[in-house]
Amino acid sequence: MSRIAYVNGHYCPHNRAAIHIEDRGYQFADAVYEVCGIRGGKMLDEEAHLNRLDWSLGELQIPWPMARRALQVIMREVIRRNHIRHGMIYLQVSRGQARRTHAFSKHMTPSLVITATSTSRPQNAQTLPQAVSVITRPDIRWQRVDIKTVALLPNSLARHAAQEAGAREAWLIDGEGKVTEGSSSNAWIVDQQNRVHTHPINGRILNGTVRQALIRLAQKEGIEIIESPFTPEEAYNAKEAFLTSSNALVQPIDQIDGHKIGNGSQSEVSQQLWRAYYIENQIAP
Repeated sequence: MSRIAYVNGHYCPHNRAAIHIEDRGYQFADAVYEVCGIRGGKMLDEEAHLNRLDWSLGELQIPWPMARRALQVIMREVIRRNHIRHGMIYLQVSRGQARRTHAFSKHMTPSLVITATSTSRPQNAQTLPQAVSVITRPDIRWQRVDIKTVALLPNSLARHAAQEAGAREAWLIDGEGKVTEGSSSNAWIVDQQNRVHTHPINGRILNGTVRQALIRLAQKEGIEIIESPFTPEEAYNAKEAFLTSSNALVQPIDQIDGHKIGNGSQSEVSQQLWRAYYIENQIAP
């Protein structure tokens, strides 16, 4: 757990960190966030996270709480004060505090909260994480999930359903019967021709930072990426399946809705992408 948090200009003990009860992030989910992985004391895909933060803030007409460079300095200080080598840093920007009413002023002062937490030592570039299972659930989220808001109740319910089913993640299915993404990850499959399929960027998915990196790395590695929706049935019959997120990075999937994927352990393409990502980021245990 983070020992030191940053809240609106102050570093404070985590257990004493607080915002006002009329902060719009608390009352309306009127806030955005980013979670950036840390490996070897280094933030992964830092610029991509900040670019996406800029996008989310712009779409909701929330101003930056400070200059981008100043925010980066504070993020590094939070990591330093919490002695994080491997883990993640979380930052949340809300529209700020105001009397509770649905309409908002364009002249509000945003609230900024930053925390950092440690995780266990990551595996090396030669070994993928252990394969996990996935279930599918209806996608009941709002139509702008490309904005990384804190309005995550549908995601939370889907993840809870996965947990109750003994699975790691829930892949969400839209009204056309296509997989959009996971409750907190992007979804990928590899077909029998070793082509990688993932949902295209639109309002139905979040453009994950690891997703962005893998698409770029796949081009360098000579792996064909097809950005097109796929069905659960296509996933059941895939050669490989995997998920990506800032926390898991690249994680293979061995079962979807109880259907065994491939031979249950085959992960040639995801292993290649995993290794390329680790090498590019110079990640060391």
